[in-house]
Amino acid sequence: MGGYSTLKTTNEFQRLFKKGRSVVTYAFICYYAANDLETNRLGVVASKKVGNAPARSRAKRILREAFRAAEPTLSAKIGKPCDFVFVARAKTPELKSTKVLKQINEIRLYRLD
Repeated sequence: MGGYSTLKTTNEFQRLFKKGRSVVTYAFICYYAANDLETNRLGVVASKKVGNAPARSRAKRILREAFRAAEPTLSAKIGKPCDFVFVARAKTPELKSTKVLKQINEIRLYRLD
């Protein structure tokens, strides 16, 4: 598959929040749904519940890096290109990206065939 692009519009995020499947861990919430494109797309959200601006930025950086490393594995698990939204939780800024990567690799995603 080779790389990923990003979700940009509110409608793209809202579609996943309303119609996508979700997986909850202590580090993040992951929403995902199939798309009609050639690549996966990523969106990252960190609300004020996560902390101040530097904490939110760190949480988003950690989630983006973990997704970048896990993207080939996620593609194989699901079987087709998908849109992903990762929502940071309060503990996310305190974690290392390797720990979040381990969480991403352990989550159970269902095939969207």
